[in-house]
Amino acid sequence: MNYIELSLTLSPDYTDILMAELGELGFESFVETDEGLLAYVTEDLFDETAIQEVIAKYEELTAIAYQVSSLEKKNWNAEWEQNYEPITVGENLVRVRASFHEPDAAFQHELVINPKMSFGTGHHETTSMMLEHQMHIGHAGKAVLDVGSGTGILAILAAKMGASPVVAFDIEEWAVENAVENAGLNNHPEIRVFQGTIADVDPAERYDIVLANINRNVLLVEIPTYVSLLNENGYLFVSGFYEHDAADIEAKANEAGMELVRSLTKNQWSSLVFRKA
Repeated sequence: MNYIELSLTLSPDYTDILMAELGELGFESFVETDEGLLAYVTEDLFDETAIQEVIAKYEELTAIAYQVSSLEKKNWNAEWEQNYEPITVGENLVRVRASFHEPDAAFQHELVINPKMSFGTGHHETTSMMLEHQMHIGHAGKAVLDVGSGTGILAILAAKMGASPVVAFDIEEWAVENAVENAGLNNHPEIRVFQGTIADVDPAERYDIVLANINRNVLLVEIPTYVSLLNENGYLFVSGFYEHDAADIEAKANEAGMELVRSLTKNQWSSLVFRKA
């Protein structure tokens, strides 16, 4: 599926606000620039009228201009990747780096992630919070499902922590290819990655952990399905939504028989962990 790039020229004081607004419209990746912001969304979710309505809310407060272009399956992370620096999660627990960075044996787990066109390197708050949650829940010997896996980063950490089997899927063919490549780079080719949606997961299969870093709207629809795939006392990790949406996510999980056991917030983003009672 092709992507749309929205280039916004605006004051840096408003970039976080616009990211939040655009996130509600389905935009899934952002790059801050000297001029303002680059935002990316799949063509099927692009709604220029909705974008104009968002801009109208703030144009009296700050000057905003925008341009739209189609990337046609271009590597929309390319500019960002040029400045990709390793990140760490926790104190000497997890380090995420690209293959061109030198390894560092001081960390308990080191993940090699070459993002290509896929989302998920740990730099975004939602991904880093999911990684942090994973380090607090034992994975050894547990079956794990990674929903909308992107680069495969969460599935790879699960495998490094001893999870087995580990299954991941994404709707995009290039994301699946990227996740398979990254699994190989991390010496975990046994991770099974397929192209599809939650509807393509065998309903008879059961998992001990389901990881879903997607977005509010998808989570509110699919949480009951995730729960149906969990064993008793299984865990559901979710992120990809803002702090003000956490109550709705928690209510949906509670309705499905889950109880909240951990929560994190970073820069208005939220991530929650539930246990199946």
